[in-house]
Amino acid sequence: MFLKTHRVRKDGKEHIYYSLCESMRVSRSRVTQRTVLHLGELNTTQVDRWERTIETVQENGQRQQLRLFTDRQGQAPAAEDVAEVILSSLVVRRPRRFGECWIGCKLWEELGLRAFWDQSLGEERGQVLWAKVVELLVVNRLCAPRSELSVHEKWFAQTAMDLLLDSDGSVAEKDRLYRCLDRMIAHKEALERHLAGKWRDLFGATFDVLLYDLTSSYFEGEALEVDKARRGYSRDHRPDCLQILLALVVTPEGFPLSYEVLPGNVRDEGTLEGALEGIERKHGKARRIWVFDRGVVSEANLEKLRERGAQYVVGTPRSQLKQYEQQLLQGEWQDISKEVKVQLLAQGQETFVLARSEDRARKEQAMRWRQVRGLMRDLVCLRRSIRRGLIKDPDKILMRVGRLAERWSRAWAYLTVKWEAGRLSWRWDRQALGLAALRDGAYLLRTNLKERTPEALWKMYVQLTEVESVFRAMKSQLAIRPIWHWVGRRVEAHVMVAFLGYCLWVCLKQKLKAVAPSLTPWQLLDQFGRIVQVEVWFKLRAGGAICLPRITQPEPTQAILLHQLGWSLPEQPPPKIYKDQVPDVWTT
Repeated sequence: MFLKTHRVRKDGKEHIYYSLCESMRVSRSRVTQRTVLHLGELNTTQVDRWERTIETVQENGQRQQLRLFTDRQGQAPAAEDVAEVILSSLVVRRPRRFGECWIGCKLWEELGLRAFWDQSLGEERGQVLWAKVVELLVVNRLCAPRSELSVHEKWFAQTAMDLLLDSDGSVAEKDRLYRCLDRMIAHKEALERHLAGKWRDLFGATFDVLLYDLTSSYFEGEALEVDKARRGYSRDHRPDCLQILLALVVTPEGFPLSYEVLPGNVRDEGTLEGALEGIERKHGKARRIWVFDRGVVSEANLEKLRERGAQYVVGTPRSQLKQYEQQLLQGEWQDISKEVKVQLLAQGQETFVLARSEDRARKEQAMRWRQVRGLMRDLVCLRRSIRRGLIKDPDKILMRVGRLAERWSRAWAYLTVKWEAGRLSWRWDRQALGLAALRDGAYLLRTNLKERTPEALWKMYVQLTEVESVFRAMKSQLAIRPIWHWVGRRVEAHVMVAFLGYCLWVCLKQKLKAVAPSLTPWQLLDQFGRIVQVEVWFKLRAGGAICLPRITQPEPTQAILLHQLGWSLPEQPPPKIYKDQVPDVWTT
């Protein structure tokens, strides 16, 4: 194995990317290079660490055949420690997923969540420690999100979670999983305080700048007993379903600090005050900078922030761009990148930042002209049908026009349609189209921060993409939607489990950033998903059988990642000896 460099010139600057490759001989005269891992850009220290790791793996990876039993390197084992086996009776059975589950448990321990839940739920009565049930639910949410019923019926039996939790199948009983959800919600605030301390201790996180945003998650079913299940604006494009809102506060690095579950019909601007009070109650009052999108902006919300002594960088409704058309035409723009330019507009105690993105302008222009061309095409087809006499009833013609207005709603704002004397005509508002083209890619930011450059304010605002990536991970990989629960407290516990799953995800993401920036947590989990636990069975010469639970050895790629992360797989479990033959092991 060796490190391979890839040099790419971008925006006039040379970038060096690294990948881990190995040489493979495919014929007598041909050797190919196979890419094992894409490592991204590495600094000098990281390159040295990877090179040392490769050398270590190569030296320790030499194959050699050893005796199973030997006394050449020391005293032979005592007689009671020796069992003679019948090699021809070898059976390997019950392969179970181990690698990704072990990573989930490792992250759970590093975040101190095992100790936290032991303390929080330790006095609760139960056949199994409730902390182990919580760990089982969250590790499942990270590795293979399933319902509690699926964890009970399928997933637990397919994994080595019994070994990792040091428990039997009772930890995954269906009723115990649901009852565990009922016990979790009472510890929400204590959990958030604990995690905030861990982000600070492990990664040096600060909470001076906080990002705030909302998303929705819909229900499958009627959800009659869920008080917060309401119909409202659906970000999942499911207006036919009841939903809840999820408000999330994260740091610019993506560390989740707090979340709230809200009724599904609450307007975005009505959620900020509760988030402010919650953060101050859990983490104290401080002069923080809040960043949120235009959906949360209102004069009342900004006034509340100013009363608390807080600062803000927020987006503004798009309609306010009309007030700055002169600046869009003749303002003094400052280039902060090849695609983005900004200008500063001071107004009293606040500062406005007018920004324009070329990529966003091209996207908005393409979206508008798609609507305009589609509406024009359908209007021409409708007029042709009228002229040919295919449609004669005026009411049906007007209904067709109404359907076009619904289908092409964005383009309809630039159009005037008339139906007079049996003729259909229309006229485009070219001035409105020109003004829309002028505003393409432009957006307006608002802040009460002083002595900050336009570039610094813009970069602070675009950090909101980190919240969007959190929502994307929770909805896609962690499968927070749809919600199947129909009891209110279990719905909130379902969100808490997904929140904890994301905490494990972001912890792994930050660890990978230090060693291999281009690797994602999901790629790492996929790599370690190939490590399984199996049972190796032999018949004993003296009668009975011996079972050797064994974790498969990591491949070179996995061994390198373990070395970089400073982790090592657990020791092999001890063998089990049975006096009698075990049924269903040897089928013949």
